[in-house]
Amino acid sequence: MAIVAPWHFLYFFPLPHGHGSLRPTGIGPVYSSDPDGNAFLAPEQSHLLVYIAVSLALLQGVSMRGAKMLVSLSALDIGATPFQVGLLAALFAAFPLVLAVYAGKVSDRIGVTKPIVGGSVMLALGIAVPVAGSGLGALMLCSTLVGLGHIFFHVSIHNLIGAYGGGEARTRNFATFALGASISAFIGPALAGFSIDGWGFRPTHWLLAAVALMPAAIILAYPKLVPAREIHARDEKSGGSMEMLRNPGLRRTLIMSGVTLTGIELFTFYFPVYGRSIALSASAIGLVMSSYAVAAFIVRMGMHRATRRMGEVGVLTASLFIAGITYLLVPLVSQAVLLAVVAFLLGIGLGCAQPLTIILTYNHAPAGRSGEALGMRLTVNKLTQIVVPVVFGGIGSAFGLYPVFWANGAFLLAGGVVSLAERRVSSRKDPTAAITEQEEEDT
Repeated sequence: MAIVAPWHFLYFFPLPHGHGSLRPTGIGPVYSSDPDGNAFLAPEQSHLLVYIAVSLALLQGVSMRGAKMLVSLSALDIGATPFQVGLLAALFAAFPLVLAVYAGKVSDRIGVTKPIVGGSVMLALGIAVPVAGSGLGALMLCSTLVGLGHIFFHVSIHNLIGAYGGGEARTRNFATFALGASISAFIGPALAGFSIDGWGFRPTHWLLAAVALMPAAIILAYPKLVPAREIHARDEKSGGSMEMLRNPGLRRTLIMSGVTLTGIELFTFYFPVYGRSIALSASAIGLVMSSYAVAAFIVRMGMHRATRRMGEVGVLTASLFIAGITYLLVPLVSQAVLLAVVAFLLGIGLGCAQPLTIILTYNHAPAGRSGEALGMRLTVNKLTQIVVPVVFGGIGSAFGLYPVFWANGAFLLAGGVVSLAERRVSSRKDPTAAITEQEEEDT
């Protein structure tokens, strides 16, 4: 029986049952014991699974979002150029690019506990590097190690959420997971900004490193909260990782994921640069970036309802068009309040896009290889994160920041056109095949 998000996530923000509701509908046992006697999570604890996963991801997201802004502003503080800031952004994706698929395989084979703990520890160590050293070299090492820790944590948490049900239940669970990500995206930049203005850069590194360690501390203190490994029915006929790319649905989803992440990553790194260029304080930049998270939270509350009406591809198409148009407006704004409004509109556009690509990737994955498929998605994303910041950083150094935002807006609009064409192709599928596919998801 499928598990959905429990009502007690966000006690202070109850939602009506149904449309993005956080209340449980059909909670049942998932883990027991295998023939070898290995213990799994007790059925009576199963209603906490989504809540626990979202809480762990929220803490990790706060540290990760804050670290990206902290590294960007630290680099600007020591006189780095836009190209060097782009290089730092790319280094966050260096290890994930080559290890994402491997991290997914690890998650499939040994479970999620060890990758989550190890990823949290590595993330904290990376954030703390500039405390021991200084200069651009320390920031480069920080970016690299943070990316290494993030990839193992990230794939494992996604794999955990996706295993809690199929079809509509999975969409609801990922919608809840996305709400947690929105909260972390709001807290992370704001926390980093106020900490930098109040205490300085070095104490902020210590603060975010402590937050990054919290998920590992929670799991080590309560090891039975998250199962050590999961039961999978692995599809042995699906071939290697490259063989999986022959699945056209998975291949298209990976492309759309890369396009979506381009918009998200450029916002994370170049909004602080643009904010500094118009003389905004670190606190103001943090609040501007947090307005994106507020919008993403709002739109994700209605994601489940929207996908029921328009389908995942339809919502993704609308997201890309809204985000593309919004990026074209960024260089026309030079006041903090108006820039926060633009960031809010961007959050409306991209708020649903990332969780939708996760859902589609999981749905298209062969049986027992969801972690590997999610790792492939992240490989594409990280390749995008490496290439795009360097390319757009070069554009920014040569021609200024305006072309960076305009070029990215055009890229997202092009992605929207491709997604629109894909939606039309999907709508012409054989109805019988569509019904069969939905029945398979519901079983």
